[in-house]
Amino acid sequence: MDKERNELVYSGPVIEFVAVANEYCSFVEQSGGFEKRDFIDKLRKILPLLYYKATLLPRTEPFYEEGNQKFVTEDDWNHVHNSVLKKLGKHNDYPEVFDPVYRDTEDQVGGSIAEDLADIYQDMKNFLMVYRMGTVELMNDSMWECILHFEQYWGQKLVNSLRAVHSLLYSGESLEEESDEGAKEDDPENRDTNHWLISQRKKMWYGKDE
Repeated sequence: MDKERNELVYSGPVIEFVAVANEYCSFVEQSGGFEKRDFIDKLRKILPLLYYKATLLPRTEPFYEEGNQKFVTEDDWNHVHNSVLKKLGKHNDYPEVFDPVYRDTEDQVGGSIAEDLADIYQDMKNFLMVYRMGTVELMNDSMWECILHFEQYWGQKLVNSLRAVHSLLYSGESLEEESDEGAKEDDPENRDTNHWLISQRKKMWYGKDE
């Protein structure tokens, strides 16, 4: 059984997923170093790749009863979220119902690319940190949890953001960087976020809103 588990966590599909997850985490951590259009174009390519590689992960069962260790802190989450939010500015928010009929109404449920990417980052980074420990049982459980969260949570976050990214790239709207004045208005510290639908999962983990 140990040999089977060892072969599983080091199998080709898992190694490939690790590589893409690592690329994704590095990318969003360094979002401030990209031009806005380049950042959005990179999202268009890496999000579907991450989704595809997640679907190839082999099924497994947890070895331990207790949950895996968590490494991503609230400050880490906020750093990624605020960096992406500052980069995207006015292009961050999107309607979760992609229907032109409801595009300009106030009755839509709103989404946030920055929030989606930070939530995905949290799962990917926690997975990678456990995987790097090199303990087969922990690696196995981290993969099991990653698959579970993909099916129940971050997979949907990913496709929501991908739809928003696709819409931005092909809407014909200018994706140039905002002026200093516009960037100041879109800075996370200056924005009124009380109306946003904050991640319920984040509330559960940290016990409070941003």
